[in-house]
Amino acid sequence: MIRAIAIDDEPVALDIISMHAQKINFLKLDNLFSSGGEAMDFLESATIDLVFLDINMPDISGLELAKLIKYKTQVIFTTAYVEHALKGFDLAATDYLLKPINFNRFLQACQLANSRKQQMPVLNNTAETALFVKDGHNWVSIILANILYIQGQDNYISIVEQDKKTLTRMTLNEVQNRLPDDQFMRIHKSYITSLFQISKIENHQVVIKDIKVPLSRAYREELLKKINTF
Repeated sequence: MIRAIAIDDEPVALDIISMHAQKINFLKLDNLFSSGGEAMDFLESATIDLVFLDINMPDISGLELAKLIKYKTQVIFTTAYVEHALKGFDLAATDYLLKPINFNRFLQACQLANSRKQQMPVLNNTAETALFVKDGHNWVSIILANILYIQGQDNYISIVEQDKKTLTRMTLNEVQNRLPDDQFMRIHKSYITSLFQISKIENHQVVIKDIKVPLSRAYREELLKKINTF
């Protein structure tokens, strides 16, 4: 079964996608969205295999949105403009449907997505691939493997990578609940670290890329146990 959503600012286009989806027994259309921002909020907490995505939208273009979600799900672009096709495929889109979308072409695209799902199950393991957070007014995609550590302060966290930091409004507890515990661990009331980035464990701190991150005594024993299982 493929779980999907559709994003389009045209109600008629959403109606057509919904009508076609009801005829396909291996496709479940979970939700319809008229804006990319609303869809991103939904994708934060849902596991979706496929997104039907319009390109021309007022709040965020489909091409920009596809860049953010390409590690979470497959994308099938839906648009009235054939000139966008090349850009769509540059983003590794599964398919490109030209409006008005007829059922046979829609079915063909869904069959391709189903085949890809079977061949690339990693697409469905979103929790272990990327983290989506708001940076100001924009959504950004952060690859989990690139995270060194996360520092929390009040209702904000700073996600530190090798070459950048991303500040977002979220508590440390909230981000901890969204991270796989076999890759990340809280080691201090204000810090979460990637277990794979630690190069040295000292009495009251760990070393990550020559950066010293505080380690609380309460977490030290658990950290040693986790590290020793690798």
